[in-house]
Amino acid sequence: MDFKMIALAFILGTYLLQRYVADATIGINWGRQNAQRLLPSNVVDLMLQNGIREARIFTTEEELLQAFDGSGIGLTLNMAPYSFNLDQAKLWVEARKRYFKTSNVRRIYLRDFVFQLFFNKVFMNNGTKEVQFLQKALNDGGFGDQIKVTIPHSKGVLKMNYTSMRPSEAEFLDEIKPEMTTFLRILQQNKAPFVIAINTIGDIQDTGIDFNFAFADNKSTHVIRDVNGSVYTNMFEVMYDSFIWALIKLNASDLRVIVGQVGWPTDGYPGANVTMAERFYKSLLPFVSSNRGTPMCPGEPIDVYVHSLTDENKMPIYGNATFTRHWGIYMSNGRPKYKIDLSGQGLDNYPSEGKGIMRMPDRWCMFNDNPSTDFAKLRKQIDKACSKADCTAMAPGGSCSHLGFPLNVSYAFNMHFQSQNQNETECDFEGFGHVATEDPSTPECVFPVEVVSPERHYLVGKGLHQKPNSAVFVILFSILGTLLT
Repeated sequence: MDFKMIALAFILGTYLLQRYVADATIGINWGRQNAQRLLPSNVVDLMLQNGIREARIFTTEEELLQAFDGSGIGLTLNMAPYSFNLDQAKLWVEARKRYFKTSNVRRIYLRDFVFQLFFNKVFMNNGTKEVQFLQKALNDGGFGDQIKVTIPHSKGVLKMNYTSMRPSEAEFLDEIKPEMTTFLRILQQNKAPFVIAINTIGDIQDTGIDFNFAFADNKSTHVIRDVNGSVYTNMFEVMYDSFIWALIKLNASDLRVIVGQVGWPTDGYPGANVTMAERFYKSLLPFVSSNRGTPMCPGEPIDVYVHSLTDENKMPIYGNATFTRHWGIYMSNGRPKYKIDLSGQGLDNYPSEGKGIMRMPDRWCMFNDNPSTDFAKLRKQIDKACSKADCTAMAPGGSCSHLGFPLNVSYAFNMHFQSQNQNETECDFEGFGHVATEDPSTPECVFPVEVVSPERHYLVGKGLHQKPNSAVFVILFSILGTLLT
């Protein structure tokens, strides 16, 4: 055994002696970037029906804090990304302190994924200072033991060997180590957690490993062998322990690690469907709550937050991640898409269905197909529809990616029509559209009818989520464009 292996074995032994064991948490994330949104009271009721005891909401609005008042659900809040100093942090705490106990607030996340190479050092340092300011304001206000402040991180902060994928070779990127070290010391001083996001479907795509390696059901033939006899049989364990090794190498092995976001999308991408999502959770949730742990954390339950409760059809899309809008385990009408046991016991049950959610009339917006169609004008109408509504189910690998030309156009028109509460003027498209009462859905592709919602669109400037940029639909326009040529 060479010196490096001896050193790694020593680090591993020291780390295992420092670990603690606590009960696992299976929480759920709830974002609100939807054209039609469920009422907060309906969502809280849905969570309670399913026995969910921990939730992450992507806003700090009083309206939502009030909805969770007295529910007993432990809350993690995402704070809007704006800059503030200590005095402003104290004012923010003062304005919301009455909710901190009645709504059981436990953590506050500032920004998301600040420590990325495409952000500059000033941005990272500002994020770290804001964590300090807000935590001090909470400490001074008597909430320091109850509420911890931190920043979530993606694998973009890690330097990894993508050939071997051995977790022991992972470390934080050299370019961000000074800033990350400062941030970790602040977390240690305040006993705050280190929060990570694991995007299994993206990790499989990036590495080219056997698709079955994405699941914790031992059906993959791929195995990763690491130091000290460690054996990895699924991507979740690999990514979790890669972060653990990175923390060890910066002397932060005592930090509690929380998986603040993990899930499987159901549309908009190859492999993103309800069958694979059900398989993913059926193996993952019992695994994380079983006390089995990972090779680096044997015998430990793992805290995870399922991402997410509902789809978000207004979520911004970056790159080719067209699945971003389809993380939800529920459809917009409150019906579950697939079986999932949020208790982690592995029961073969559907979660409880949402109550009191009304569906709009059975009406769809359809394309008036005829031989004299002006395709140049039609392109503009398709662009208009998909810039305002969600067309990602037509992306490659999506459930509606195999429709013929007329149905492709109809799907785009209908998505816009539904997002506008079935306003008939929004189905004209300069004479290319008409309202129909016969369901055009195919066995693979559902043409949705939206729900009646008293709440629509965004909480602009009040929550983490911002308006999406229509430029992200360029890939979808190109897909439709090829059908029109």
